[in-house]
Amino acid sequence: MRHNFLRKYIPIFDWGRDYDKTALGNDMIAAVIVTIMLIPQSLAYALLAGLPPEAGLYASIAPIILYAIFGTSRALAVGPVAVVSLMTAAAIGNLAETGTVGYALAALTLAALSGAILLAMGVFKLGFLANFLSHPVIAGFITASGMIIAASQLKHILGVDASGHNLWEIVTSLIAHLPETNQTTLIIGACATGFLFWVRKGLKPALRKLGLGARSADVITKAGPVFAVFATTAATWYLGLADKGVKIVGSVPQSLPPLTIPDFSPTLMADLLVPAILISVIGFVESISVAQTLAAKRRQRINPDQELIGLGAANIGAAFTGGYPVTGGFARSVVNFDAGAQTPAAGAFTAVGLAIAAVALTPLVYFLPKATLAATIIVAVLSLVDFSILKTSWRYSKADFVAVSATVLLTLGFGVEIGVTSGVVLSIGLFLYRTSRPHIAEVGLVPDTQHFRNINRHKVVTDPSVLTIRIDESLYFANARFLEDFLLDRVVGDKKLKHVILMCSAINEIDLSALESLEAINHRLDEMGIVLHLSEVKGPVMDRLKCAHFLEELTGKVFLSQYEAITALAKEPTVSILKPKTPEPDKTAQNG
Repeated sequence: MRHNFLRKYIPIFDWGRDYDKTALGNDMIAAVIVTIMLIPQSLAYALLAGLPPEAGLYASIAPIILYAIFGTSRALAVGPVAVVSLMTAAAIGNLAETGTVGYALAALTLAALSGAILLAMGVFKLGFLANFLSHPVIAGFITASGMIIAASQLKHILGVDASGHNLWEIVTSLIAHLPETNQTTLIIGACATGFLFWVRKGLKPALRKLGLGARSADVITKAGPVFAVFATTAATWYLGLADKGVKIVGSVPQSLPPLTIPDFSPTLMADLLVPAILISVIGFVESISVAQTLAAKRRQRINPDQELIGLGAANIGAAFTGGYPVTGGFARSVVNFDAGAQTPAAGAFTAVGLAIAAVALTPLVYFLPKATLAATIIVAVLSLVDFSILKTSWRYSKADFVAVSATVLLTLGFGVEIGVTSGVVLSIGLFLYRTSRPHIAEVGLVPDTQHFRNINRHKVVTDPSVLTIRIDESLYFANARFLEDFLLDRVVGDKKLKHVILMCSAINEIDLSALESLEAINHRLDEMGIVLHLSEVKGPVMDRLKCAHFLEELTGKVFLSQYEAITALAKEPTVSILKPKTPEPDKTAQNG
């Protein structure tokens, strides 16, 4: 019993018992590749968050180890990511000045709060809450955030002091400072950006043409940012470009992550609570999406609630080791997966590699131009920008298009916090809108079968004295009145109608508000001389109805099947009396 508990809540006891030399070898190779990729990326994302570059390395060591112990994904790589880094900067930028102790303390506190929220969600199994963020809205938010991040890094490419929390502020600030552009910095930034874009698209095919193996070509391609870092750092040092106005990383502490204590003052925690919730939800959605996608390729299982615990532990680890909020990153996880990582131990080995880098390699980045790190960020985040979601949503669902467009525009115009908040509100609003107007179909019997289909889509037979309505949604407070209005509008004036059957095959839940509407429908129909019946009521729904007086007051019967109901209520117990109904076009009705 205890062993099963440990395997469930501490997954390392599950995959660790089958760990062998083959897995060790694969994990070590993956760790080397990911470590090479993460060194410049971690430094860059820390600067994006407004923190010293070493904070990116610190946020990539203890969190990875903790996730390896508590997480369920065997390929997810946890650490700083672009969107969360931007949200961190937005959350604490108004509370403290960049570069101060107060700013760093706020980042630690934000990580601690985020970790606590994620842990609480995991313990109470609240992972389903993330489902309220629709994919189109998340895609719109990430697209807009990618544009803001890319624009915010142009100041490093140009070598100017620009600022802003949204796209408009950033662009106007850049234009105002454009005359101050440092030409040398611009050359370095433009060359690094162009090189990194070429690495992504052209380096691997070029290496393959030269006869290099696929694995070797892939490793060298993933190490592309390291080549850019090495070349620009060497050029800056050799040519003395720092003296010509090129901004460099400068001195980075040569040490392992320090023990740090967040600031738990009530005032600061109150200021950071809402941003922490937003970061937790967005981070979890991004992480679980990546984890489930990669797990499906190997037919592995991801436990969302345990993932919350793993990410929560990772963030708390970041809070006490000099880091800031982290989550599972798409790019690094895909690299980890493609490199052959078999278990979360690959992440632990990556942490060891980054720890070595933090101790031994930090002096080598003293002359690293910030323009190179900016180029790394720009190339990484532009892959997140996907405007095709606008075209897709326009074709598929106008409501989704409105939600996506609003999220993009609000994020670009007012910043990430308002953007993500609007995304959450729009996602919930979209859900309520759709379910508040459920698809309701009048159905008839398909000839020579026992199946019932929409009269506007299929050639079916009906009886003028019997009306069958199928509700394709659970009934709750938001849509109960819609059903009531629809049904009463349909029956008013129909003199031949004697029976109404509610076909409940798609109803999984009926709440108290919906029950009151059903009681009202039953009463109103009774006053009209029409009998109300139910058919195909699911067991759990029937159990709930038995707890109320509705079934006792129901004027008709509850039938096991719709065919049984129509056979019993038709003028004669044969299908032959039913009359064909000419199908009519119905663009809003669903199939069936």
